[in-house]
Amino acid sequence: MIVTFTPNPSLDKTLELDAPLRPGAVQRAIGHTAEPGGKGVNISRALTAAGTPSVAVLPGDPKDPVLLALQELGVPARALPLGAPLRTNTAITDPQGVTTKINEPGPAFDAALTDALLQLLLQASAGASWVALAGSLPPGVPVDFYAQAITALRSSFGDQAPRIALDTSGEPMAAALPAEPDLIKPNAEELLELHAAFTGSVAPDASGAQRLAEELETDPARAVQLATELQHHGARAALVTLGAHGAVLIPRLTRRDDAGAPVALRAWGPPIVPRSTVGAGDASLAGFLAAAQAGASETDSLKHAMAMGRAAAELPGSIMPTPHHLSTETLSTEHLVLNPRTRPTVNVETP
Repeated sequence: MIVTFTPNPSLDKTLELDAPLRPGAVQRAIGHTAEPGGKGVNISRALTAAGTPSVAVLPGDPKDPVLLALQELGVPARALPLGAPLRTNTAITDPQGVTTKINEPGPAFDAALTDALLQLLLQASAGASWVALAGSLPPGVPVDFYAQAITALRSSFGDQAPRIALDTSGEPMAAALPAEPDLIKPNAEELLELHAAFTGSVAPDASGAQRLAEELETDPARAVQLATELQHHGARAALVTLGAHGAVLIPRLTRRDDAGAPVALRAWGPPIVPRSTVGAGDASLAGFLAAAQAGASETDSLKHAMAMGRAAAELPGSIMPTPHHLSTETLSTEHLVLNPRTRPTVNVETP
């Protein structure tokens, strides 16, 4: 079983336009969806759609639209009542595959609610193979909350502790890295931000960060280099999604080639025109965890992650793919070998 933990869930509304967004203008939506959301919720939805057992742990009252929607989708959930509505996030998509997101902050937590949510996570995680800690933290929750959760899970379950995947960004990710999550799942922009936090480099402004992220998406060897450096700060392994350019998997530092150099994997596929990128990265992580839990190889787990993410991007809103949406036949993989004195090089043999 895979447990997901979403401290700041949302109702994700998506508006689909027939032309690029024009700020200040009036435009009519040609389609709309409303789905239960938040990174962990999306991962559980994707796992459930794929037939992989999962439980979503989140705050929310029984009659909140998010909990009601999860019930309708058949996603098992353990929820902590709040007495306040959950947030609503809005995404706007256009025919060119551009997505604009507007996220609300979420309800505020006090210390008692924060502790109760952590205790609920521990109760739900007994017997789990993986726990995915995912998404932003709501107001009032300390920035090191994910680090506390990782420590508590391992302390509570000892040798039977589940493996822990972490998919967040900013200060919560940086604060949690020293707690050594088994897997982190940043995108290009989040990887650059996290690397800057540990190297002391100056973070660019929003436009500069986007430009650098777009450049990194086309340079998987550089992504491997940055993620490998983060392994020395606590990340045991990393799955880095690179948008239209695929993804790279940096296994634990114990994975090496015959010469002793660390080995990473890259997967990519033919171009697609995304209908909505909302939840695509979450679907990728769900695909990887499902395959890893089933005993698949690292290569096959990465390909399954790619297939899930690509299929999600071709669906409207944040709808999650089912098995009949998935295809790995068109995907390619390769080894990337990290030379500690240079940038990573590509091993021409495909695994």
